[in-house]
Amino acid sequence: MPSRLDDRLAAARAEGRAALVGYLPAGYPTVDGAIAAMRAMVAAGVDVVEVGLPYSDPTMDGPVIQQAADAALRGGLTTRDVLRTVEAVADTGAPTLVMTYWNPIEQHGVAAFAADLAAAGGAGTITPDLPPEEAAPWLEAAAAHGLDPVFVVAPSSSTERLRRVADITGGFVYAASLMGVTGARSQVGTQAEGLVARVRAVTSLPVAVGLGVGTAAQAAQVAAFADGVIVGSALVRVLLDAQRRGEGPEVALAGIGALAADLAQGVRGAQANVPVTA
Repeated sequence: MPSRLDDRLAAARAEGRAALVGYLPAGYPTVDGAIAAMRAMVAAGVDVVEVGLPYSDPTMDGPVIQQAADAALRGGLTTRDVLRTVEAVADTGAPTLVMTYWNPIEQHGVAAFAADLAAAGGAGTITPDLPPEEAAPWLEAAAAHGLDPVFVVAPSSSTERLRRVADITGGFVYAASLMGVTGARSQVGTQAEGLVARVRAVTSLPVAVGLGVGTAAQAAQVAAFADGVIVGSALVRVLLDAQRRGEGPEVALAGIGALAADLAQGVRGAQANVPVTA
């Protein structure tokens, strides 16, 4: 049966566009503040939400996300807070994923995390440091609770690796546009379009591109060849800048809403080059 994530991606495709995926870490600037920001993203046009589970030893996060995640951890954020965030965001109707490194899932308990995430209304996870060779316990737990396990591929991934990742992925394949960590950049990685084409050669799953997208123009650029556009650091920076300037939560939420609306317009203004499937 199609999942909520499948349905949302299919709905965007039916509109002739890519889906907009927005990321923010749970707990920044506070648990409730992050919830409000994520709900504001959805209201402004974000289709799918990634709730980041802050972790002390990230491998994929750039300096902007690390700064917010570190502040959330210093504020005492727990996995239970992350699940409460998922519940509040999923209540909007937007498919809500948790982006997390493997260690927090293992510490929480694999089966328990899957059960708790499903109970909170979560749609699945993105696990950037979980290799396919070691994913069997999570795949089993995710399947038992109807969760989509999303995995990441990179420009360096071989065709065999792309096929192996696609075979175990649910929802969409996360295509990292470049080799490196997260962060908005002046231009999207030049290898992104080629990577999307290579992934499509081995699977019919949607392909969403992340890393480096931060403006409406960049969102439109990626939406022209991908099924999904993932934006994280640019949204996080809005919250960091608002706090740095000493602005109140209303200003931060207005900023998040304005950027999300611009990105949504960029995605909706591009004619996606998405293969038509029966």
